[in-house]
Amino acid sequence: MTLSERFTSLRQRNEAALILFVTAGDPTLEDLPEITSALQGAGADVIEIGIPFTDPIADGPVIQASSQRALDRGVTPGMVLESLGRCTLDIPVVLMGYYNPALSWGLGRFANSAKAAGASATIMCDLIPEEAGDWVAASSEAGLDTVFLAAPTSTPQRRQVVCEAATGFIYAVSRMGVTGSGVEMGESTAGLVADLKSRTSTPVCVGFGISTPDHVRQVSGYADGAIIGSWLVERLTRDWADPVSRNGLLEDVRKLKEATRR
Repeated sequence: MTLSERFTSLRQRNEAALILFVTAGDPTLEDLPEITSALQGAGADVIEIGIPFTDPIADGPVIQASSQRALDRGVTPGMVLESLGRCTLDIPVVLMGYYNPALSWGLGRFANSAKAAGASATIMCDLIPEEAGDWVAASSEAGLDTVFLAAPTSTPQRRQVVCEAATGFIYAVSRMGVTGSGVEMGESTAGLVADLKSRTSTPVCVGFGISTPDHVRQVSGYADGAIIGSWLVERLTRDWADPVSRNGLLEDVRKLKEATRR
């Protein structure tokens, strides 16, 4: 399923997307197919799979630690794609990472391999749209969407470039800094989303700091989706191995999905 198809279906049901991030290889890479299947069953509309990287500059301490644990287990991009290929999902998968691994593989080879493994799109956190022409071309040829980020401090000119370059959705960063569970959303987020939506028909989803049903409900009032990463990564680390705790985690995911229904 493509992102476009997913967002169209959600609009028809008057729902925002619940987008969940997991780090490939944490708790273990062997867990990835079961984790993603369970999250889909609990209500995830899109799953982002993080490719572990040595210098995750956009990520806060929770995801940094998760990525490092995966690297310590020997997880590589090739292993991530192999594990993704074993996942059986009916929802879009977005690979999220950094540009260097794709560049070292060769852009065309990486894009085609990601598509063959089951990815619908990618997010390269450190790749700005002004310098992404080669990657966008390789992705387009492979049939992948390319998601770009826009921040509260992005100039009108940068926001326009992001809107023109992004396909699938635009990732609106809710606050300055790195990823992490927050207590409250940035005050400027609604204005950022409104400005982006005035420039494009591409869906706009909000991430950074979202961790509660109230956050999701708030974001769903003005955006097309809510992205949750650090909260889920922390819960998976703590709860996945224990069946009772796992059930509690999945029940909390169901509550997050319920909050997307307008």
